[in-house]
Amino acid sequence: MPENEATFLPTAFAALNVNAKPFVPNVNAPVFVPSFLQASATSKRNSRCTGVVNMYCMVPAPVENGGTEADMTTEEETWEQKEEPGGGGGGGGDEDLSSGGACEGGAARNEDEEMMEEEEEEMPMPKVAPALPDAPKKEHVNVVFIGHVDAGKSTIGGQIMYLTGMVEKRTLEKYEREAKEKNRETWYLSWALDTNQEERDKGKTVEVGRAYFETEKKHFTILDAPGHKSFVPNMIGGASQADLAVLVISARKGEFETGFEKGGQTREHAMLAKTAGVKHLIVLVNKMDDPTVNWSLERYEECKEKLVPFLKKVGFNPKKDIHFMPCSGLTGANLKEPVTECTWYTGLPFIPHLDSLPNFTRSNDGPVRLPIVDKYKDMGTVILGKLESGCISKAQQLVMMPNRHTVEVLSLLSDDVETDDATPGENLKLRLKGIEEEEILPGFILCSPDNLCHSGRTFDAQIVIIEHKSIICPGYNAVLHIHTCIEEVQISALICLVDKKTGEKSKTRPRFVKQDQVCIARLRAAGVICLETFKEFPQMGRFTLRDEGKTIAIGKVLKLVPEKD
Repeated sequence: MPENEATFLPTAFAALNVNAKPFVPNVNAPVFVPSFLQASATSKRNSRCTGVVNMYCMVPAPVENGGTEADMTTEEETWEQKEEPGGGGGGGGDEDLSSGGACEGGAARNEDEEMMEEEEEEMPMPKVAPALPDAPKKEHVNVVFIGHVDAGKSTIGGQIMYLTGMVEKRTLEKYEREAKEKNRETWYLSWALDTNQEERDKGKTVEVGRAYFETEKKHFTILDAPGHKSFVPNMIGGASQADLAVLVISARKGEFETGFEKGGQTREHAMLAKTAGVKHLIVLVNKMDDPTVNWSLERYEECKEKLVPFLKKVGFNPKKDIHFMPCSGLTGANLKEPVTECTWYTGLPFIPHLDSLPNFTRSNDGPVRLPIVDKYKDMGTVILGKLESGCISKAQQLVMMPNRHTVEVLSLLSDDVETDDATPGENLKLRLKGIEEEEILPGFILCSPDNLCHSGRTFDAQIVIIEHKSIICPGYNAVLHIHTCIEEVQISALICLVDKKTGEKSKTRPRFVKQDQVCIARLRAAGVICLETFKEFPQMGRFTLRDEGKTIAIGKVLKLVPEKD
């Protein structure tokens, strides 16, 4: 680069820094861009640097502004790097970060300048994916946080994100200030997951919040389920995507009891998680730092004694499937580091414990099955869901059941990071070609064309009646929740009763069933739904029946009945 040009650049930069507005249309900028880019051969960054920002990219930061500029970039770069891919539109950010040190600094610095320009009004979004150059190596695990309202699920989720570096301190300080203004200072951590205004004002989660964090061996997706009984359908949707459930209970005097008694959500959530196919349950006894508890072993054991018999009844094996641990979501005690006050707990803290869990077995070679959780329009049709079996890659042809639409995968995002292929257990966003957003409903299934899933309206199922005041006869209507699908069903016939202990079936048809009985019944859905028998594909063969805001029964599909023409 000629000398006079080189000397000219910093002065232009200085002028721009002092009073940016008059100096925006810089005539010389376009001349220098190509030569600079050829010299440094960083073509990727070119896509990020547009308009005036080009000049920012070109100028080496510590030239004119002395130490301050350089200090600032190094200080902020750490969190910029962490936050960048999610904020920078998924894949692009990821590429940038993995493509080498020089480019990394430049991209972060470029973002820095933009941040300064916007006078730091815009805070980075807390829900972001980390940079994942080695994404495929880590196992994906979905963790759903369940439990009674106000047990501290969102707070624990927020605290975990902070401890694993997914939300930077500045964002949390901002939340804390805002929460204090509303006299809700203990809620600020939950705001990392409760992002909409209604949830923040009431302090209650409504929709299933999503966030990601990583440990050394695994990549986790947090699904923060609502605890309030009005939003149980949302919670079922969250639990149906989970591999592992964390039941949060409050150790505070009175709160545990309310959550656990008949009207509380602790029981219902544990049962729904089991029905949704969650095999492993971690019970976090939260609020142990509360003055009424003060890390007391007696209180911890009391909660444990009450819960174990119930969890056993639901179907969890206390020795293999359940793990209890004390913690405090607000202070972060025993989530990442052990607690000094709690001498009696010798196990691993929460995050290391998650990391040490054995890997889940998933069938990579099975047929593609992706139940759809949500859909929206964004430069085409985008669907969200968890891949239950099979592998999906870009440009693959798939079929949307039950409507039998042939679609093509245009792009794939796994936890907001763009990839070319996905394996079972990953949370995906797919952009599809060949189908309109209006033609898709949650509960539809993406299948491989050579192996379609079954769909129909009538099926036989084994049902356990959990809670119902009166008797249930043929003709009874309820709402069926099966994988991500919600549909109205009618019990059209009761076939036989099943003895709980021996498993024997009654010879005669029962006229009715009541609470705590197990029966085999024929159900008929209002519309066509996708389902499989429990034997062939458990994730799509287990369901819950709800009515009047309560979970009435859980069951599994035994056989599909073909429609009579």
